[in-house]
Amino acid sequence: MGHNSRAWARYRRWQGRDRGGISVFAAIIAVPLLALGGLLVVDGTGKLRATERADALAMEAARAGAQAIDPAQAIEGDAVVADPQAAAAAVRAYLGRAGVSGAVTFTGGGTRLQVTVHDAYDTKFLPLIGVSQMPVTGQGQATLLHGITVPEEGP
Repeated sequence: MGHNSRAWARYRRWQGRDRGGISVFAAIIAVPLLALGGLLVVDGTGKLRATERADALAMEAARAGAQAIDPAQAIEGDAVVADPQAAAAAVRAYLGRAGVSGAVTFTGGGTRLQVTVHDAYDTKFLPLIGVSQMPVTGQGQATLLHGITVPEEGP
């Protein structure tokens, strides 16, 4: 019994020495971890905004390209379809003015334009760990419709 009581007394003395040690460590490490989390939120939010901008530019470029219809088919009343060369030129011009690159594809027999925009977000705090840019991609689509009061299906 005496042996166990001495061991218990040593345990109680040892236990008291580390009292508060974890809280000091937590206080020291919490500040840098919170700062790092805040910095990641800043750059993460910036990338989301850049992606939204790329999507908006792609939508507007698709609309600009959709204005370039093939007049021969439209005048004859055969169909309302995009003139591929003029539409692609309009898309490139719009994206060029916005300072981004992209591509346009035509589907649905020339009645649908799909624009993809490629851009990059320049990070604010991630260069500290070697990440200076994050690529972003945006998608936009425009569909040519014809009809007097409601869209009609194409031929």
